[in-house]
Amino acid sequence: MIELRPFATLGGDNHGWLDAKHHFSFANYHDPKRMHWGNLRVWNDDTIQPQTGFPAHPHRDMEIITYVRSGAITHQDNLGNKGRTPAGDVQVMSAGTGITHSEFNLEDEVTQIFQIWLLPTRSGEKPGWGAKPFPKGDRAGQFVVLASGYDNDNDALPIRTDARVVAATLKAGETAEYPLGSDRKAYLVPATGKIEIDGVTVNARDGAAISDVAVLTVTALEDSEIVLVDAA
Repeated sequence: MIELRPFATLGGDNHGWLDAKHHFSFANYHDPKRMHWGNLRVWNDDTIQPQTGFPAHPHRDMEIITYVRSGAITHQDNLGNKGRTPAGDVQVMSAGTGITHSEFNLEDEVTQIFQIWLLPTRSGEKPGWGAKPFPKGDRAGQFVVLASGYDNDNDALPIRTDARVVAATLKAGETAEYPLGSDRKAYLVPATGKIEIDGVTVNARDGAAISDVAVLTVTALEDSEIVLVDAA
């Protein structure tokens, strides 16, 4: 089953400094049909103006993955972590028992991110933060695991939940497969380009909620950059 969620149907608000689109209920946007997808709770498509950002605020009991599409985001938290994550890289914050952090676009250009929140399946652990580059060339023509709750995904950033965040870059006409499993749920968003899944066309920034699919086959109709969450 594939449920298409076109970008134009997403909730959200334009705050001037932040233009936020929400694939699931978040902040002032509430849709009882879009509360979560398995243990995927939030997928926000954020456009952040230069020299602006989110002041210090708290989180707990959430795995927060930031996929930087353009520009860069600078993180700072009360654990002493500070880091700049540029386009193509990924950061993970495990909120655990509690963390306070800020996220700013300190660049002179607009920054665009996907922020993905997953409900943890392990609780009571200390908070943590990490970031890592994932060169787009390494995921050319195939899905690569960016963040994972599984020990055997050695090159991925660790998260404390039964899920994976994966990505692929496909040239027009290329096809890639991902072994999802019929008992799993996937949520896929092309950061750029246009793809097709089982006859369903998914444009850039559209969401596709996928279930009951053993092997997911994605064909690029245009050069495309794809992000996917494999959720329990």
